[in-house]
Amino acid sequence: MEMNLPNKLTIFRVLLIPFFVAILMTNCLGSASKWAALAIFIIASLTDLLDGKIARKYNLVTTFGKFADPLADKILVISAMICLVELQLISAWIVIIIVAREFIISGFRIIAAEKDVVIAASYWGKFKTTFQMIMVIMLIADIDHPLWHIASTVITYIALILTIVSLIDYIVKNKNVMLDERVGEKDES
Repeated sequence: MEMNLPNKLTIFRVLLIPFFVAILMTNCLGSASKWAALAIFIIASLTDLLDGKIARKYNLVTTFGKFADPLADKILVISAMICLVELQLISAWIVIIIVAREFIISGFRIIAAEKDVVIAASYWGKFKTTFQMIMVIMLIADIDHPLWHIASTVITYIALILTIVSLIDYIVKNKNVMLDERVGEKDES
């Protein structure tokens, strides 16, 4: 398989994650650690925006990209949120709901794949990812100002609501994936 630019950007995003986590959690750069980690997270988030635009514009959409792009997003955002729980910047219950949603959708995608159906990301899922990334950026920045704290709290709850809405959207739109009489048999219709 030839790696096109969007797929290379997706792989680059995944490769940035360990550096992001290490810098954020070890404070290896002292007071600059937070800002360095934030810069890495923003760069990784921008690769998500770029890879999709490039893939669609130049007709470079691949099966690998359909699988790896949302997976890279999940790994990036969930890694960041777990770090934020450890840093006491987000409540664990919010992260649990977000992670549970990802497991449920991944389960749907596995079942769909067994039926040769690819469940692409929906607009709700894209909005959810965008707001989760904005939430992570705001929480990492953690600027000591009352308006910043209000804004980051509002963004966090918007991200949580979009997580739930996108889950409901996936379930409603793809409920037929779960309506299989016997596992292993493909629908002939």
